[in-house]
Amino acid sequence: MASGEFHIGDLRAVIGDNGAEDEHRAGYNGVYSLASRHQSESLFVPAYAGLNLEHIYDGHATAHELRYEPRQADMTFSKLDDATVQLHQPATPYFGLESITTFRLHEPHYIDMVFECMAHKPVFEHGYIGLFWASYINAPHDKSIYFRRRERWVQLCTQEHNDESTVLPDDGSELPTFSPEHPPMLYTNRSRLTFSEPFFYGRFHGMVAILMFDRSEGIRFSHSPSGGGDSTHAQTTNPAWDFQFIVPDYVVGQRDSFRARLVYKRYEGRDDILEELHRWQAEAARR
Repeated sequence: MASGEFHIGDLRAVIGDNGAEDEHRAGYNGVYSLASRHQSESLFVPAYAGLNLEHIYDGHATAHELRYEPRQADMTFSKLDDATVQLHQPATPYFGLESITTFRLHEPHYIDMVFECMAHKPVFEHGYIGLFWASYINAPHDKSIYFRRRERWVQLCTQEHNDESTVLPDDGSELPTFSPEHPPMLYTNRSRLTFSEPFFYGRFHGMVAILMFDRSEGIRFSHSPSGGGDSTHAQTTNPAWDFQFIVPDYVVGQRDSFRARLVYKRYEGRDDILEELHRWQAEAARR
């Protein structure tokens, strides 16, 4: 089994590993498609995925197949119950990084994500582990992502791929070290914007997709106006609403992790978005 379909609350989701299945292409893991009873068209480009673990990087490895190792390395899909999926990628051939991603759907419109990883080899040249997730959005009218900076709303829609594409937290963080020969990537290009709260949202027709994290430390947002290629039916491009997780001083054999929640619901304004954030933060505090 490479994937499973889930109907929980308002949501209909297909989640799977990095294998090919029907129109879904090989190399893209995570949420293959996400629809709602309020919006039948998938938020994510059908051939690709959302919340897709795409890159492992250390700022040094330059070969394409190394930076995209999660696409090629073995990954297994397990359906734990009627609402929960686990994707396990054993230690990858080059970086030796093992990861487990658990997705759990909750009524009425939530997908919770827990990511855990462990380095098995001391090969990360600059002393950190960089991880990158891509979400390829299905030709939205508004390609922007929105977030908060010092109690104000900020809009980011980069003009080109790899153009000031990565947003750091508003805590003095810097981009990690990259070797001079490392090619330009979304994660190597810094935005002049920063975020103060660990969440962002984007609009899809009458819906909103909110992605929230349990911390700011180590989290970065990334954006591309065309990362998901062209949409011929909509005569536009498919943007990428992406994020990263940095483990700054990794230790072989140490488990590192974070939690996130994707909210997909009718758009009811920015106050409602903040209410969703605060509700989830309160749940996390009780847990």
